[in-house]
Amino acid sequence: MLVQCMKPITVNVSEVTYSDFQKYAKQQDRKTAELIREAMELYRETKIHDSSTRSLRELEPVSLGAVNFPLEADDDILGEMIDL
Repeated sequence: MLVQCMKPITVNVSEVTYSDFQKYAKQQDRKTAELIREAMELYRETKIHDSSTRSLRELEPVSLGAVNFPLEADDDILGEMIDL
């Protein structure tokens, strides 16, 4: 069983924002504080977490654009690289 120590904090937010959280929490049968903790954790993971410590498996593929010239079955790519 994992036991986490919780740090009590005071946060000032607009009444509209807090009201939205309260309404949504009630719809989901959850506590407002639970939603706020979840939102803070999501922000921490996506905005604050150091991306250099992530695993390669967590990285999304990046497109580098279209292929300039297709490779042919008889191309000797390794030979061309060695000749450079």
